[in-house]
Amino acid sequence: MAEAHQAVAFQFTITPEGMDLQLSYQALHQIYRSGLRSWKKRLSRMRNRVIKGVYPASPSSWLFVVIAILATMYMRSDPSMGLIAKIQQHLPLSVHVSLSSQGQTMLSALVFSTVLWLSVILALRFCLKVLLSYHRWMFEKHGRTSTTTKVWVTLLRLLSGRKPLLYSYQTSLPHMPVPTIKDTLSRYLESVQPLLTGPGFERMTGLANQFESSLGNRLQRYLKLKALWATNYVSDWWEEYIYLRSRGPIMVNSNYYGMDFLYVTPTSVQAARAGNTITALLLYRRKVNREELKPSRVPGTVIPLCAAQCERMFNTTRTPGAETDVLQHWQDSEFVAVYHKGRYFRLWVYHAGRLLSPREIQHQVQRIMEDPSPPQPGEEKLGALTAGDRIPWAEMRKRHFGAGVNRRSLDVIERAAFFVTLDEEEQGMRGDDPAGNLDRYAKSLLHGKWFDKSFSIIVYKNGKNGLNAEHSWADAPTVAHLWEYTLATDVFQLGYTEDGHCKGEVDRTLPHPQRLVWDIPSEVQAQVSSSLAVAQVLADDVDCHVFPFRDFGKGRIKKLRISPDAFIQLSLQLAYYRDRGGFCLTYEASMTRLFREGRTETVRSCSNESCDFVKALAGGEGEEKCRELFRQAAEKHQNLYRLAMTGDGIDRHLFCLYVVSKYLGVDSPFLKEVLSEPWRLSTSQTPLQQMELFDLKNHPEFISLGGGFGPVADDGYGVSYIIVGEDMINFHVSSKHSFSGTDSHRFGQQISRALQDIVALLSSPDTKAATSKCLPEPQTKKTL
Repeated sequence: MAEAHQAVAFQFTITPEGMDLQLSYQALHQIYRSGLRSWKKRLSRMRNRVIKGVYPASPSSWLFVVIAILATMYMRSDPSMGLIAKIQQHLPLSVHVSLSSQGQTMLSALVFSTVLWLSVILALRFCLKVLLSYHRWMFEKHGRTSTTTKVWVTLLRLLSGRKPLLYSYQTSLPHMPVPTIKDTLSRYLESVQPLLTGPGFERMTGLANQFESSLGNRLQRYLKLKALWATNYVSDWWEEYIYLRSRGPIMVNSNYYGMDFLYVTPTSVQAARAGNTITALLLYRRKVNREELKPSRVPGTVIPLCAAQCERMFNTTRTPGAETDVLQHWQDSEFVAVYHKGRYFRLWVYHAGRLLSPREIQHQVQRIMEDPSPPQPGEEKLGALTAGDRIPWAEMRKRHFGAGVNRRSLDVIERAAFFVTLDEEEQGMRGDDPAGNLDRYAKSLLHGKWFDKSFSIIVYKNGKNGLNAEHSWADAPTVAHLWEYTLATDVFQLGYTEDGHCKGEVDRTLPHPQRLVWDIPSEVQAQVSSSLAVAQVLADDVDCHVFPFRDFGKGRIKKLRISPDAFIQLSLQLAYYRDRGGFCLTYEASMTRLFREGRTETVRSCSNESCDFVKALAGGEGEEKCRELFRQAAEKHQNLYRLAMTGDGIDRHLFCLYVVSKYLGVDSPFLKEVLSEPWRLSTSQTPLQQMELFDLKNHPEFISLGGGFGPVADDGYGVSYIIVGEDMINFHVSSKHSFSGTDSHRFGQQISRALQDIVALLSSPDTKAATSKCLPEPQTKKTL
């Protein structure tokens, strides 16, 4: 193969006349450029380490301190109060011999200045950490900011004034606190009270009291010891025991998806869409590597969020094991893995140390699509191994992918920056059944082709694209930030020519993408068929429904002085009550990234207050009473959300206590029952974090669809929603066909009805008469 010859920098042969050495100067030049790029990255990382290490100060502030100390000494004053003289006395003898008295004084002043500078940095960092540990601001009512909070905001702005890098705040973020046993148990009992009958609640109260008076305090001591030692007392156990130790399929059960624009597809040329998408993702990776991304913050504030999840975004894979999987991450990768028509390719995205242009990547993708070679035996459905149960995949990997061509080909996929699927189907909101096609589009993304990579990109035949993400390394907001940047960069920065192709020039001498070679024995092929059958049953069982709600959005809700998230969550409670005739344990994902290495916490949205409101509305109580109960329920929900964000949630604390009990080999009936309770309504909001990238006023058609996930319980619903702009909310509902009591389309209708009923209840006569803004249909649309 031509690319194999080009990859060899030199060849030599031994003849009777001697050794014949042949050098490939083109290959040597590429090696030189690649090495130069590698060293530039190392130097950039070293520079960033220095800048992060001295934050919130700057490296140049050292020079300022030195000059200030020397200037003061020049004025015959001793700012060190005798310390410089003491440092001079303790200089090594060799320094005394080699330097004059004035030189010794200068050196001592430099040492003192450096120590003073480092001390100030440590003091500033400690102050910043103390300031970031203050969370009372979150519990203050809007418009009633206390004097303490105003002073706190001023000090925080002063210490955060200098432009930070992506990871500048990491060492200043506080550690997540361990709540008290008493508070956690009290909140837990309050959360299950509306779900249990009188005797059932009394029994659970007895179990909780018994746990608190006996085993609970012992487990709590161990947990506090871990909190003192570890950066975050939850995150490592959460990653291992919730994700990596799960032995079932991660497809549907763990992985989640992100979708393309709702109304438009920027180009109908599949290779061109792949070219721009791959380029945009690599530009984002460059920003992550250089730490040029702005640190994420709590919306509308200067308060930073933990950025640790960005570290394993690219060049990462989940490796199967017999008992637990392992996340492997590589510092860099110059290629992506591509799947097309049952074949796998390595696509180099760097050439001679430079990133290929979008047009060049399109050219290389087109070469893959035009490759006439058929799949090798067992290759076409090989990705099913990653979709089925983890133990068979681990066994096959150990036996048949540990050496030879299989090891080399699997290495390419696992070490790739990310995985790309060129799908042969057309997807999107199109045709005679746009709503049904939208559902099929979501379901196809939830299934994907290769599930172990940190994320995979799917590009469809008609140019539509999407994303499937593995869950163990990061949560949805981190991936959503990446995907927002990718979609915006694809359309508004890179763009396309009039005929739908990528912009830029093409170097025709680029080596062809490398076809991966496999030797799949019959045993592996049999396991592929078995895993495919498991995955197919799981995939066919999922009922997906995606719908945009356009009657009103965040703008109308905020005019009613209600939190949009609380409004939607209470609507979901009403919808579930109407759909199933009762209430259930409800999971809403909240983030704990105010703390270092924080991930998520559960907001138990089904509360006494929400149930009282739903019962009153369903029972035909008066409007005034229903409005009052709704506002009480909304305030309760917001308070639960604040507690979860500030480390005073319920479920992560109980989960960690359960893990400690397993390590100690003791059983707790209370913890065992709590951890086995099913979440029949699992919900999550996908935040739109970079609105500045999307000009929805001038381009309202570029609406993000958000993403979704599979149902957590077999007899429950999974609901994801994204609030887009002021006038639209997109919902993703999932359930399982195998349970006759759930229906995603029916539940979607109940959600729409609940939203409309609640806004009608809360609206004054003037507001009711006002016409709600609806999303205008774009006048000109490209291929849907």
